[in-house]
Amino acid sequence: MMYRSVILTCEHAGNEVPDRYKFLFEGDAEVLETHRGWDPGAWQLAEYLSVNLMTPLYGCHTTRLLIEANRSPNSTELFSQFSDVLPKPDKENLFETYYKPYRNQIKQAIEDSLKPVLHLSIHSFTPVWNNVTRSVDIGILFDPERQSEKMYADLLLSELTNILPALTTRFNEPYKGTDDGITTWLRNYYSNDKYTGIELELNQKFVSDLSLIQDKLAKSIRATLLQQP
Repeated sequence: MMYRSVILTCEHAGNEVPDRYKFLFEGDAEVLETHRGWDPGAWQLAEYLSVNLMTPLYGCHTTRLLIEANRSPNSTELFSQFSDVLPKPDKENLFETYYKPYRNQIKQAIEDSLKPVLHLSIHSFTPVWNNVTRSVDIGILFDPERQSEKMYADLLLSELTNILPALTTRFNEPYKGTDDGITTWLRNYYSNDKYTGIELELNQKFVSDLSLIQDKLAKSIRATLLQQP
């Protein structure tokens, strides 16, 4: 498939807290700096890819601990333990002010783009989860039932294996590409031949020096776009 448009998104780009909600984190402000508050390094990587691939980039900079931009509106994980205590009007305000505009912006960008569209959602993940060290370095998340996504994932894995042979790149790890997320949501609106949604997950152990990986990752993605049938 020859993609006519490429867009980048970053759902956990920042850990910002609007002034009216800062009281929720009094005594727990340090949690905002952890992987629970955002995806460290993801926005920096997304910006680099956007410049090098000359593609538009959209990011949600409000902390996921207020409202989770990468979950469906009816998800039990939409609000965290910090924000779930808020009264209904405040939750509606978070939804209407931060969540809904972000998602609508991305959907509108896809609507306005030439089809088919390749959507790369950039994330990072903690190296250790539940006291277990994760063995994957880069995860390519997709829906195996969608042919365009399976084909693109195969192509990207091949390029990453060639350019970053020392790293472990795997399909649908450390999460499944069919889990609740923005690409899953967008698949409800666009068919396989018009939309390809891929989540790229980078191990946060690389965040301290992204220069070791970001250029080669950009080259890998660029190569996939040049090799499309």
